Amino acid sequence: MSSLTIAGRTFASRLFVGTGKYRSFHEMARCHAASGSEVVTVAVRRVNIADRSKESLLDYIDRAKMFILPNTAACYTADDAIRTARLGREAGLSNWVKLEVIGDEKTLFPDNEGLLEATRVLVKEGFVVLPYTTDDIVNARKLIDAGAAAVMPLAAPIGSGLGIQNLTNLRIMREMITAVPLIIDAGVGTASDAAIAMELGADAVLMNTAIAAADDSERMARAMRLAVEAGRLAFEAGRMEKKLYASASSPLAGVVGR
Repeated sequence: MSSLTIAGRTFASRLFVGTGKYRSFHEMARCHAASGSEVVTVAVRRVNIADRSKESLLDYIDRAKMFILPNTAACYTADDAIRTARLGREAGLSNWVKLEVIGDEKTLFPDNEGLLEATRVLVKEGFVVLPYTTDDIVNARKLIDAGAAAVMPLAAPIGSGLGIQNLTNLRIMREMITAVPLIIDAGVGTASDAAIAMELGADAVLMNTAIAAADDSERMARAMRLAVEAGRLAFEAGRMEKKLYASASSPLAGVVGR
């Protein structure tokens, strides 16, 4: 499987994972290891930046193996997201940010206007911005023009586990977005969802709840690792043409008696 490069940084794994909803920090660490992921998202607001002497989820992330991608989860305005990203950088987490500007409390769908505004500001301030967005090619192009290092369209509502709900939009985005990586974010529920996302040509998949909420999270993390690898390899290999009728797998041409 080929590597993934974002803003000049290369990753061997195309599976990104999160840190929320685990039963314990120890379980989270085991799942991270099982996933083989090299990128882990951390909500800046979940980190006790004021008092680092207390136990923190950061204590359970192997920073020698995993790159921390701070996110602006629970921010409902561009200004709030910008402040949160700055806070994460000042705390030493990273100058990268998974940018979230939420527009609706129930669906957690992004506010595209606020997202674009925050992207423009943060890019000018030297951030590597990876915006969580809708599966809208027009908005994605605007984000790229604003300097986004990748675009991260949702497959389904955050934490829903519904899998990919709009294959057509994601196919269009894959076809038309070539300047930056396309990372499927939100809605994956099981390994087949991850494989489908990668077979569509996604450059990576980010997930959290699908692993953390599984009955056996560590096994699910391994399953997701394999699914992402298999889906990417299938995409790179190029699938066979679909046909309406049967085609013998053992050709009859040259068979004696015919």
